[in-house]
Amino acid sequence: MNIYQVLEQHAIPYKRFDHEAVFDCDAADALGLDTQGIATKNLFLKDRKGRRHFLVVVHSEKALDLKSLGETLGVKGLSFASVKRLDRYLSTTAGSVSILDILRDDEGAVELIIDQSVLESAMLQCHPHTNTATLDIAVPDMRKLLEAYNRSYTAIQL
Repeated sequence: MNIYQVLEQHAIPYKRFDHEAVFDCDAADALGLDTQGIATKNLFLKDRKGRRHFLVVVHSEKALDLKSLGETLGVKGLSFASVKRLDRYLSTTAGSVSILDILRDDEGAVELIIDQSVLESAMLQCHPHTNTATLDIAVPDMRKLLEAYNRSYTAIQL
């Protein structure tokens, strides 16, 4: 999937920032990019038995309590999924995960969870299937893209 073709096909404007590879939010912040979007953390999680998978998109400055989130989602034993599962379900690698990866989940096996504060922002930052670039995309345009791919999400206050 060429994400730039997808964005063009759906008339989603974006601003692209190319940079060295970053593997966490601290490294991304250290780049000092002149972005307008809020920085996000994107966590790929699973329940204890590995039957349910979640892509959780949260403001990068928020701390996430997995036990509390698990209770909110009605899931026991919420934990980080393996790199193998990340590749299997979202066809991506650790450090490159973003909301755009949900478009690669053709089977709808991953539940998308978005922090309400992200949805209330005008614009968000996300990786375009690689951690060597960052895109600024308006939140209403991201919603339009998710809708075009029939991807529902759950908004929660984190």
